[in-house]
Amino acid sequence: MSFTGSVPSNDQWHHFDLWVEDRVATLTFTRPDRLNALTFEVYADLRDLFRQIPLRDDIDAVIITGQGRAFCSGGDVNDIIGELVTFDPKQLLEFTRMTGQVIQNMRECPVPIIAAINGTVAGAGAVIALASDFRLVVPGAQFRFLFTKVGLSGGDMGSAYLLPRLVGLGRATEILMFGDPVGPERAVEIGLANRMVEARELIDTANELARRLADGPRFGYAMTKLLLSREQDMDLAGALEFEAMTQALLMGSEDLREFHRAFTSGQQPKWTGR
Repeated sequence: MSFTGSVPSNDQWHHFDLWVEDRVATLTFTRPDRLNALTFEVYADLRDLFRQIPLRDDIDAVIITGQGRAFCSGGDVNDIIGELVTFDPKQLLEFTRMTGQVIQNMRECPVPIIAAINGTVAGAGAVIALASDFRLVVPGAQFRFLFTKVGLSGGDMGSAYLLPRLVGLGRATEILMFGDPVGPERAVEIGLANRMVEARELIDTANELARRLADGPRFGYAMTKLLLSREQDMDLAGALEFEAMTQALLMGSEDLREFHRAFTSGQQPKWTGR
């Protein structure tokens, strides 16, 4: 059950493609001629989409990918940076807060997110990949955190928070300071990516993973994502209490009762996510 007021959810998105089939949503960036660079409108739509997904009952997994040879090359130099140099401080803060809301909404979205990284992943695109729960990469793809390359801080859109938690502080310092490329093999080695797959297998692999998530104990998956996100900033005592309360909640779920029924009858559980 979702609680909504007067504002409806969007069924159509004008700045990327969103296709929902059998509870799996595939979000595709659609500016291949610009390496799927982001515009102000794309940022705003991403912010709103990941705020709305938890209110929908037809999406249990999300795949993000890009058309052409790029996943996402970050903010468009002409459409965004060319405009930012004309903004006053208030407008600049409004923009940077909006981009941060994209990442916050992704991390707070209970639905698992898979980044199917089909090529170039740079700048804000690399942070969107960071904010996903799973990252699949193809040979030749490179992570590039380019913020210092344009004279900005390497910590943007939560990258200085998320990246050290994946690869460690030392590696994150080098990556964010210099913006040097991280290839797919190295990304897998240091934990920046989950696995590398051949380009022709990328979407099929992402769909198989999404299908496993959508067909599994979705309530348990959602709570696991919540715990992983929140406990990074807790001490052990707080984490233990949070996990105890969460497990007590899930012990009263239909899914646990379904597991017991299936186990005692020698069947596979039919998860409902409740």
